[in-house]
Amino acid sequence: MENDGRIKVIPRRTPESAAMVESVKRAMTITAMLNRLTFNDTDEIRAVFSDLIGKKVDDGFVLIPPFYTTGGSDLAIGRNVFINQNCTIYDLGGVDIGDDVLIGPNVSIITSGHPLEPSQRHAAVVAKPVRIERNVWIGAGATIIGGVTVGENSVIGAAAVVTRDVPPNTLVGGNPARVIRSDLQV
Repeated sequence: MENDGRIKVIPRRTPESAAMVESVKRAMTITAMLNRLTFNDTDEIRAVFSDLIGKKVDDGFVLIPPFYTTGGSDLAIGRNVFINQNCTIYDLGGVDIGDDVLIGPNVSIITSGHPLEPSQRHAAVVAKPVRIERNVWIGAGATIIGGVTVGENSVIGAAAVVTRDVPPNTLVGGNPARVIRSDLQV
């Protein structure tokens, strides 16, 4: 499925802005509990993370705390997903992570930001969805920006900054990320 290009704009001092702040407060409370757990607390990590996103994760889900998010309710996790330590997912725009995805340490998936125009920067939050398709591997320290779809079986190289869609079966790396190989075999 292609990223549908939805853009969410939340102006300051509105009911939507107040709801966003409440969602952040809720996420901060839950992630504080999550981040007190250790690698050996797998079942409890799954339970707390399920509460965070509002949906039960499967028994193949593995997360190594710490983990950070600004919401959780706009985050969808497939089966058999691994998230390494110190990852940040700002999911206001929506983040959809497919089955069998591997996410390395220190990865950031950021769907939200502010308007570019200096006079408008403090006026609103702007968010775009991110879709990570099946069997993707995201290397350590990579950053994926809102509005991006990462195609099935692709690899995001360590420390890459992904600002554009990544085709299926492709290795990308660099800042900004560019195609290194486009022939990854299943």
